[in-house]
Amino acid sequence: MYTDDQQKKLQKRSDELLQDVEHIQADKRTASDKAEELKEVLRYHDWRYYVLSDPVITDYDYDRLFHQLKKIEEQFPDLVTNDSPTQRVPEGLTKEFPEVQHIEPMLSLDNSYNEGDLRDWDDRMKRMLNTSQVDYSVEPKFDGSSVALVYENDQLVRGATRGDGFTGEDITTNIRVLRSLPLSAPFSSEGISRVELQAGDLCLSHWLCC
Repeated sequence: MYTDDQQKKLQKRSDELLQDVEHIQADKRTASDKAEELKEVLRYHDWRYYVLSDPVITDYDYDRLFHQLKKIEEQFPDLVTNDSPTQRVPEGLTKEFPEVQHIEPMLSLDNSYNEGDLRDWDDRMKRMLNTSQVDYSVEPKFDGSSVALVYENDQLVRGATRGDGFTGEDITTNIRVLRSLPLSAPFSSEGISRVELQAGDLCLSHWLCC
């Protein structure tokens, strides 16, 4: 998710922010810039901790950065954005989930217990892709919840269960508390304004970091 160069820059900026962590700018423009920097470094540290399990900052220093961002947002409420790390707090979790339609059906793969089925499937893939060679990545299967995530204009706008494959339950409020789940992603850099990401029986943190 982050290149080595990006990580070095974010770590350096994180250290700089910690040196001035107790100071809150009264000027809104300066506070806006500081808030964006804090969001960026906090997302980086969330990725290091929750996805890589390799933090490069202490919990204490993380909390100092987090609370500084929270103070800025309290002082200037219009600086709060949906993808801010402060918006992951597990308040307002719901047990009622309205039904939503998936953009594309969440289909399920058939089980297979013999070589012939796998070869038939490989042949279908090659015909569909019009190629004679397909590379596969094989890894252990993680049992877990199947989810569909919808991002619009780079922002997470919906999370839904698989349901029957066509209709699932909206779990957006609850899924936002997962710190391994990006609340925003730069799909627009690829010319994509709306996308639905689907994963079945996978560990979320493993899926999203790959």
